[in-house]
Amino acid sequence: MARGFFFTFEGIDGSGKSTQLTRVADALRARGRKCLVTREPGGPAISEHIREILISPENSQMCNEAECLLYLAARAQHIRETIKPAIDRGEIVLCDRFEQATFAYQGGGRGLDIDFLRAVNNFATNGITPDITFIFDISVELSMERLGKIGKGKDRIESAGSKFFERVRSGYLKAASNNPEKIKLLDGSKEPDELTEIVLEMIEESF
Repeated sequence: MARGFFFTFEGIDGSGKSTQLTRVADALRARGRKCLVTREPGGPAISEHIREILISPENSQMCNEAECLLYLAARAQHIRETIKPAIDRGEIVLCDRFEQATFAYQGGGRGLDIDFLRAVNNFATNGITPDITFIFDISVELSMERLGKIGKGKDRIESAGSKFFERVRSGYLKAASNNPEKIKLLDGSKEPDELTEIVLEMIEESF
């Protein structure tokens, strides 16, 4: 059986990444491709339980180191229980956030050491990396505007403030600049239809 593919969708909140993931999955399925849609933190039950701890506003006293290790614990379970088995079955895995979120949020946003994050991430993932990561880039101002329009309450991470998200965005931009072959930076302010076509074309070219 042929190996499957692994694509991840990244960006700050309001960037449109989740919308694009859903649209791309629908389009690929319409073309006869078998897709698994998942998210981080989350996926299997254990990882979803860890997600609840991470995003709950009740846990505002969580230190940065605990946050980092919880994200990576959820990822370790996610990889072994959900992502790798699907890839081994020949499916296309589409994941809402993955390792670049760790480097952008815990590295850029929280200021944790990037080399350490890369090492512990490699341990958590057993070396499995996405075929392509799509980063949907928008300004922090546009992010706040979009989130305000939908009236979504803020979780623990979303309550960190605009300066935090400026650092997160910078982390994403740096990652895309350092590895343009594997990390594709897209203008998240473009029309959704246009973005979907761009992503689909890049995915189809990788098969």
